[in-house]
Amino acid sequence: MSTGQEGAPLDGGATPDLFESKLHPPQRRAALVSRAGLIDELDKSDVPITVVAAPPGYGKTTLLAEWSRRHPSRFAWLSLDRHDNDLGRLVSYTAAALERIEPIDSELLGPSVGGRSVAAVASRVARAISAMKEPVVLVLDHVESLHNDDCRDTIAEVAMHLPAGSRLALATRADPPLPMARLRVGGDVVEVGVDELAMKAPEARRLLDGAGVHINDAALDRLLDRTEGWPVGLYLAALALQAGGSQDNAGLPFSGDDRLMADYLRSELLSLLSQAEVAFLTRTAILNRLSGPLCDAVLASTGSGARLESLAHSNLLLVALDRTGQWYRYHHLFRDLLRAELQRREPELVQALHIRAAEWYEVNHMPDLAIDHAQAGRDVERVNRLFLMNAQRAFGSGHSETARRWLGWFEEENLVEQFPAVAVLGALFYIGTGDPTAAERWSDAAEHPSPTVLPDGSPDAQRTSPERILPDGSTLASWRALLRSQQTRNGLDAMRRDAELAIEGLSAASGLRSSALTVQGYVYLAGGDLGAADSFLAQAVDVGMGSGAGASVLIALAERGFCAMQGADWPAVQRFVEEARSVEQEFRLGEYTASALSFALAARLALHHGDVEGARDDLTRAARLRPLLDYSRPLYSVRTLLELARAYVVLEDTAGAREVLRQGRGILQKRPDLGVLTKEVEELESRLDAMRTGAVGPSSLTAAELRLVPYLPTHLTFPQIGERLCRSRNTVKSQAISIYQKLGVSSRDEAIERLHSIGLLET
Repeated sequence: MSTGQEGAPLDGGATPDLFESKLHPPQRRAALVSRAGLIDELDKSDVPITVVAAPPGYGKTTLLAEWSRRHPSRFAWLSLDRHDNDLGRLVSYTAAALERIEPIDSELLGPSVGGRSVAAVASRVARAISAMKEPVVLVLDHVESLHNDDCRDTIAEVAMHLPAGSRLALATRADPPLPMARLRVGGDVVEVGVDELAMKAPEARRLLDGAGVHINDAALDRLLDRTEGWPVGLYLAALALQAGGSQDNAGLPFSGDDRLMADYLRSELLSLLSQAEVAFLTRTAILNRLSGPLCDAVLASTGSGARLESLAHSNLLLVALDRTGQWYRYHHLFRDLLRAELQRREPELVQALHIRAAEWYEVNHMPDLAIDHAQAGRDVERVNRLFLMNAQRAFGSGHSETARRWLGWFEEENLVEQFPAVAVLGALFYIGTGDPTAAERWSDAAEHPSPTVLPDGSPDAQRTSPERILPDGSTLASWRALLRSQQTRNGLDAMRRDAELAIEGLSAASGLRSSALTVQGYVYLAGGDLGAADSFLAQAVDVGMGSGAGASVLIALAERGFCAMQGADWPAVQRFVEEARSVEQEFRLGEYTASALSFALAARLALHHGDVEGARDDLTRAARLRPLLDYSRPLYSVRTLLELARAYVVLEDTAGAREVLRQGRGILQKRPDLGVLTKEVEELESRLDAMRTGAVGPSSLTAAELRLVPYLPTHLTFPQIGERLCRSRNTVKSQAISIYQKLGVSSRDEAIERLHSIGLLET
């Protein structure tokens, strides 16, 4: 929900904090030197990709911002930062940037990209651009902020599939995430670098004149020699001269030596300012964005708004982020220097400043940024509390990398064992993302927390007490029990007890309650009691719809459908399939593990009606999710694989049925006590042994091969794909050849075409 303020979050509830100010170029300043010549060259070009790459302070943002102001109605702008290392967040922002030009496909605007592949996400973005009335230029500033492979690969895929006439412009300090060699050979990229951005004498003269500094030609030549035309070096020299600095020492030398730059800042600029001015600059440099109220809170003072406004009028190193003068940021290099100076001058203040920032962001409902500053300020209890309050929101809205970043901090700080509630959520997260090894590790930490010590040296029993009440009103014991029940480490009897304990301790308002009821339904299903199972599953649906737990609702509906199928109540099966499809679409769960069982149910219903093609479509959708079915949630995984195998048997696809059962058997080797499911798998295996071996086709792709499939249509080479999947080049190549054989093709391009035609790749 937009607040209408350009610096405020676009949505403080459904997604982590999205700022309107990131969707606009910095405000134009009268003293800026125009780069009209460069922009003329960009305008003349019809090359689809522009890369502006240079070290900090070369005016990359200024150049692209001036270009965008020539054509404001067709430029979509996005300023990136480290929080955008989350594909869901990056896509949300990209969609919002395009939406500023004209309405786009509402599916792209959703906060979640689900479990979609990089190629599929990029295809959605490219289609949205292609559907616009006129070509657009999408500007991504500060691309060096992105280090997440999915985000970087998505940008590359968008670049490779831009619709005719539209353009992509990247500004970066580092190498862009593009296949530059291929683009250069094809003549598809314009590169603007240091040589083009360095200022010549006329531009340097205009810069100094605009800052109110007038020097002779000889002094200007010395300044250009010293700075090598580096715009920020020239501007810092202007500020120093304006404040009364020495002309002989003017000009920050172009150098990669951070200490040299810091020394210059200190001796030639900060030394000429009042102590109050220096304190304001250095202490507020901990902030990515600045506003009057936020700076007042961090400095424990008043009047910051007026000081920011004054600085913005007199100093190009403070950039206005909106037209109302509410939000600003420091030039990135200047901020780096100021932060270094704060650490030198007042290191003892840094922690307190971050904690004040965390308090302000928390009160103003920006939990993502509150967590950031609480982490920087070592306010561990605040991080814990905010994480517990916001983790499920991040999980559910598809911002998996944001959640992974939060969890990673607890690991990096060796705190996982001290916060068992965090460990429970971490284990549930990794179960949902198909990482059973990590799920086991976090689960062990949840069950065996390390004792913590209070400041007086006594043990802190409250944090690890099973009776501790968590933010959702539930007990820690109930969260642990729910986790154990999902993992089924100790068989069905233990699973039943854990499910009962979870239901007893979870509050009525907890978003986890529906999941516990679903697990209890599973227990009775595995024990063969369909009536009791359906009763718990019906409760899970009702509770889950009330709490927004779409994944649990989807699973419960699918299981109710299979209960109805056992009684040959096909009208009820039809109703449950329709309800499941509605929930899948409402919560955008089509690429989540929770949808696999509902696809199996839909396939079985289609086969009952003789709709073979419909059944194959649903089985294909389920196949895309098979890599996520593993032993971390064994009962659900084996149940789903068993139903998929039964559908393949009806289709007389014995190769597909055997491969799916082979995957299920692998899970049973780790979790053998799954009640009647173990027997049902054995019975179906025996039945298959008696059937004629069928032709090997796409349905017989292994889970490992299915993990590789989404990478085939990307620009990535086999070695690069291996890096993404933590496999060797030879392994990737061998699996690719196996995929080609099962598809009946001989090349990667043919495989991609075939995979699209059968639905294993999204179009």
